[in-house]
Amino acid sequence: MATRKWVIDPTHSEVQFKVKHLMITTVTGSFDKFEASIETDNEDFSKAKISFSAETASVLTGNVDRDNHLKSPDFFDVEKYPKLTFVATKYESVDNDGSYELYGDLTIHGVTKSVRLEVEFGGVAKDPWGNVKAGFTINGKINRKDFGLVWNAPTEAGGVLVSEEVRIACEIQLIEQQ
Repeated sequence: MATRKWVIDPTHSEVQFKVKHLMITTVTGSFDKFEASIETDNEDFSKAKISFSAETASVLTGNVDRDNHLKSPDFFDVEKYPKLTFVATKYESVDNDGSYELYGDLTIHGVTKSVRLEVEFGGVAKDPWGNVKAGFTINGKINRKDFGLVWNAPTEAGGVLVSEEVRIACEIQLIEQQ
């Protein structure tokens, strides 16, 4: 089998997260700068070597003040921890419809934890310019406190400003390297 190398096509990919605010609505954020290196045997992603990183300073939520707070030591501490990373450890088929579970080590804020992500394989196709592409939808949940992101503020009603649970939602398009 031939080893194939893939990278993220950033113009056709999104790396987002969703967090409850005041426990009544969800705020969506994303990372604008990210990259990945993937190696497969032909087009078989089940044994892929996957390494991903995102620049924490590229966080965007649609609000400059909130973005600056997320970049501060209260959250990502971008000066000390400029990247978050994910390295895959296991990729398992859930059923025959292209659903998988991807396990790996996620490092945020200098803390590494094992996580499980749900992956839906969209398939492989050639674009009009002859590039081979592969598509994936990736979802998961983490507890931000597990990664040392513990800042919060109480509300008058006795709740908290920001939930501990963070939902991960990614649309990833890979492009094969020639």
